[in-house]
Amino acid sequence: KKIKAEKAAELMYVFPFVVKAFEMEIIPAERIVAQIGGTLILTCNTTGCASPSFSWRTQMDSPLGGKVRNHRTYSTLTMNPVGVVNYHSYLCTVICGERGKKEKSVKVELYSFPSDPIIEISPSLVAGEPAPVICKIPDVYPSHHLEVLLKKDGQVLHEEYFLDDDSANTETKTVTYTFHPMAEDAGKEITCVARLPIADMDFEPKERTSSQKLNVNFGPQNTVITASPSNSPMEGNSLNLTCVTQSNPPAQTVWSKYLAEESIQHLRKSSVLFIPHVHFNDSGRYICEVINLVTNKTEEATVDINIEGAPVITKLSIEPSTTVQEGENVSIQCSAESNPPPKIILRRKSDNADIGTSSARSIFLPSVMFQNGGDYECVAENKYGNSKSEITLNVKYGPKNTMITVFPAALKEGETVTIKCTSSGNPAPVISWKKKKATGEFEKISKNATITIQNLKSQDLGFYECEAYNPFGKEEKAVELYVQG
Repeated sequence: KKIKAEKAAELMYVFPFVVKAFEMEIIPAERIVAQIGGTLILTCNTTGCASPSFSWRTQMDSPLGGKVRNHRTYSTLTMNPVGVVNYHSYLCTVICGERGKKEKSVKVELYSFPSDPIIEISPSLVAGEPAPVICKIPDVYPSHHLEVLLKKDGQVLHEEYFLDDDSANTETKTVTYTFHPMAEDAGKEITCVARLPIADMDFEPKERTSSQKLNVNFGPQNTVITASPSNSPMEGNSLNLTCVTQSNPPAQTVWSKYLAEESIQHLRKSSVLFIPHVHFNDSGRYICEVINLVTNKTEEATVDINIEGAPVITKLSIEPSTTVQEGENVSIQCSAESNPPPKIILRRKSDNADIGTSSARSIFLPSVMFQNGGDYECVAENKYGNSKSEITLNVKYGPKNTMITVFPAALKEGETVTIKCTSSGNPAPVISWKKKKATGEFEKISKNATITIQNLKSQDLGFYECEAYNPFGKEEKAVELYVQG
């Protein structure tokens, strides 16, 4: 032990102890930028003093606004949360016994820019109707540095500065702008840019943004109808009518068609009207009405459809009936549909004579005669083709042209004689024969049209009468049989 003590004394003489100087510092040093609401810890640290004594104060002798904790060689001042009251220069004083007292200060500067802007826009804007756009910047400090820009797809709509604002506390600042949305704004973005550009203050971010897409209700507008394959399809083909409009939200579509006398026929609710097989009566003006139930606006578009094709005979009739009695008035009617309009030829096939040409009109036969009966043909034709149809006119009439023939013409007793009676009529007449007796009366002798007398005798001579009969009348003819001198 003695040797060790002597060695130590020698060393002290050779290498004397270096006594550290009494120093102090504040960490962080110089200028501090703190966000209101956050936590800030100031540390007052010493060297060269075994048992320092610490004290904290503001240079304005205001309340510290924080908690002090002393340790052996350092002391902390914790501000949690940092508030406006902490906007001071803080002084730390350290006393180290006989070695004296030292002081240092640090300036605390404050800001508050904690969150992105909040945009408030109506979720259902209507094109052409003004609406407010509100941008709120929460808890800003110092607000006299605040700059706010409202942009639409990068284009500046509005700028606002708060240079005259002398608020001593954090405040939520509000910018309101009256926006006039248009249909083309649907889907575009409104952006609120908030800036807090304070020179020489080192904090990030100094710019915050928020964006919101615009939902603009508009229309309907620019409504058009497309017809496929065309506005003039061929009869029997399909037709597709599509109604296209610009509308948000999507418009409801109602199809209608103009009828005669300005009336309208409602067809269906759909953007597409499909007719699988068009007919001539599908021609006309179609209306597409589009309705936006949100904007309560409507718009109409029309298209004229012209069905083309070969004729179709729609009516071939005889009035009052296909079976008439001779002498009645008869009307024969033939109607056809086609586009372009058809040429109609109505004729009796037996003589191939045109009775008339017309377009859906009747042919009138006054006091019809039996010669007018027979098959009638209607032919309708246009550039696409023709159509034919037949009808039979049956004319009922009483017996006519009743004739008697005798063979041989010159009679002799003992010969065979044939007497024949013919008559025309509809229905075919029934033939019967009578013979005049000596008393002057007639007696029925046959119901056949032909009488054959064999071995002619004197009693066979005399007057014979032929009667032709049907429900519409009768006709009688007589012949005398005699033997030439």
